[in-house]
Amino acid sequence: MSTPSSTPSSGLAPGSVSPLRFGRLLLTGAAGGLGRELRPRLKAYCKTLRLSDRADLGAQQTGEEIRLVELGDRAAVRSLLEGVDAAVHLGGVSLEGPFDPICEANIVGAYNLYEAARVNGVKRIVFASSNHVTGFYRQDEVISPADPMRPDGLYGISKAFGESLSRFYFDRYGIETACLRIGSSFTAPKDRRMLATWMSYDDLERLVVSCLTAPVVGHSVVYGVSANRTVWWDNTSARHLGYVPQDSSEPFRAEVEARQPSVDVNDPVQIYQGGAFVRQGPFE
Repeated sequence: MSTPSSTPSSGLAPGSVSPLRFGRLLLTGAAGGLGRELRPRLKAYCKTLRLSDRADLGAQQTGEEIRLVELGDRAAVRSLLEGVDAAVHLGGVSLEGPFDPICEANIVGAYNLYEAARVNGVKRIVFASSNHVTGFYRQDEVISPADPMRPDGLYGISKAFGESLSRFYFDRYGIETACLRIGSSFTAPKDRRMLATWMSYDDLERLVVSCLTAPVVGHSVVYGVSANRTVWWDNTSARHLGYVPQDSSEPFRAEVEARQPSVDVNDPVQIYQGGAFVRQGPFE
């Protein structure tokens, strides 16, 4: 079976020159799964890549700056944004769970990041939202960013807050944000749901770089997904960002369907786009 490459592609044709070189890019959440993928890829687009996380980021490499920062620490986050040209914000809690940790990292942390951007004059942010902002739509529906949010849990609610916060900071202060409602970005789709939600690592890079390089972003919402045959999300309204996915979950379909030959049509996990998130909790 032919599969998309999981090695850094830089999104460029062989021998071509990077279309953009920032002086300093910030990548938060750099120790997470997607952060580890983007860390080597984003170096092609900047002189210095500033990396932050609360977890160990390993040795600092050439062209990197490492900062260990808690997103709930307002002063530390303000310092983190100093001298930054643009930010890719992946930091925060990425799973459904109790409210307090989600609130501290995803709600308080998002506020601290946008305040720091305002104070330091950072004018573009790529914000990792989530498909779980709309997880209570059904799998037999096709929706767009224009449809109302229907979060499937506390994590989805925190990302809905982040999208609203970023809208306010654009309207009030002119900070452009591309909100990426990321589907499922892994080496390969793990189940039938991911045949619709999967995004390759190369397409993740293409999406992030498109949002960094688009002439005008304004406040945009785009679903982070590859060019899959099964479609739940319509990205037409985000066409101005220039994101054109190149990969698809289709080469994995036979293997996934053999591993999961049937679905329970009465199971909420199989009914709603949010999958397992729709039935997690309560946590107290």
